[in-house]
Amino acid sequence: ESNRVPFDFIEGESELVSGFNIEYGSGLFAIIYISEYLMIIFLSFIMVIMFYGGVLFNYLMYFKLLIFISMFLFVR
Repeated sequence: ESNRVPFDFIEGESELVSGFNIEYGSGLFAIIYISEYLMIIFLSFIMVIMFYGGVLFNYLMYFKLLIFISMFLFVR
């Protein structure tokens, strides 16, 4: 669940400005965006540990994590 267009498009095409982009103030809006990127990092961390043999807290694990985050951001 990446919360990105076009996969999670819940608004109509005719609505130009709507959703949480206009409903929340700057502080809460920033927290929402930070939480989305933290979810990407967390899911990437779990995937590296489960599927790529990530030994915790060494340089190779961080490199694999960076590669997986980059692939996730590129695909979305």
